[in-house]
Amino acid sequence: MKIREFGVERWMDQYENHCELNLAETCVESLTVEELLDLAGKKDAILADVLPMRLTYGAIDGTERLRSNVASLYEKQAVPNVLITHGAISANALVYETLVEPGDHVISVLPTYQQHYSIPESYGAQVEILRLRPENGFLPDLDELKRMIRPDTRLIAINNPNNPTGSLMERPFLEALVAIARSCGAYILCDEVYRGTDQHGDGFTASVADLYEKGISTGSMSKTWSLAGLRVGWIVAPVELIGRVQIHRDYNTISVGMLNDLFASIALENRAALLKRNHEILRTNLAVLDAWIAKEPVLSYVKPKSGTTALVRVDLPVSSRDFCVALLEKTGVMFTPGSALDMEGYVRIGYTNSRAVLEAGLARVSEFLTTYAASR
Repeated sequence: MKIREFGVERWMDQYENHCELNLAETCVESLTVEELLDLAGKKDAILADVLPMRLTYGAIDGTERLRSNVASLYEKQAVPNVLITHGAISANALVYETLVEPGDHVISVLPTYQQHYSIPESYGAQVEILRLRPENGFLPDLDELKRMIRPDTRLIAINNPNNPTGSLMERPFLEALVAIARSCGAYILCDEVYRGTDQHGDGFTASVADLYEKGISTGSMSKTWSLAGLRVGWIVAPVELIGRVQIHRDYNTISVGMLNDLFASIALENRAALLKRNHEILRTNLAVLDAWIAKEPVLSYVKPKSGTTALVRVDLPVSSRDFCVALLEKTGVMFTPGSALDMEGYVRIGYTNSRAVLEAGLARVSEFLTTYAASR
């Protein structure tokens, strides 16, 4: 099986550990173990439970405690609808491995996480791209989707909230999209790894798993929950499909680890405190980014409604990769080039690291842009 190089992951691996100010980060500022236990308010009690734990494989599909906590993030889901995976990246891959055969018709939005078009393409699927455009607020054009649908369409892949644009399909929009999928019986795989990061309200929009009998939601502890290092994700789907995915999962995953499972449960059981912290970071930092972009004449964007990243147009006669490499070498600030996301002419900015990192990084970028303009 041949598959394209994963553009954004290669970029991150090459540069993420060699920058001073990481504005390519996609997680809300990561927690330390101590910060997590302090949020829970039971550090001593938790440590007393952890220290005598015998580190076996643990529960293969995830503990009932964790699966119940994940199910509680949804309106209509229960433990049998939840399967724990090694991050959302494994969740997405397992869904494609289970559902997609050579020749299947798959529709994926773009931009999105590259898994959603490169994996089905590598399996021999006929992948059609539904491009998200700034004039539509980077939301799918539903009339265009209707024209793309075929009687044999197997799966529609979306990402909500969207990575990298921060666009958000709210419930009425999702319901209209579900009606289109239902017309041909296609599954909808919705990568909801950023669910919970909305700029307003409680941060959560509706999940496709709650809206559609063939809706599949994937998520993780990484972006919204600041715990990427746990490598805990999940699939929420109809019980019948969960059973089919389990067959594939048994070949590449045993458990996600007892400690990872435990800490994920602790975080979700203390979600109010964690979300309060993270929503403050999300909303304060987006205001900082928005004010900064307004002052930079060569930059423009569609302001995100959710997520942790913004897709920013750069009006300069240079490739996005060359721009980002020069920026990193001269300032120590890391962005992600649009070319790594199949979106040349843009950069992706992650704005939910600490406010101090964001403000220092943006100040250096402003100096870089001023120097670049003067040199021309």
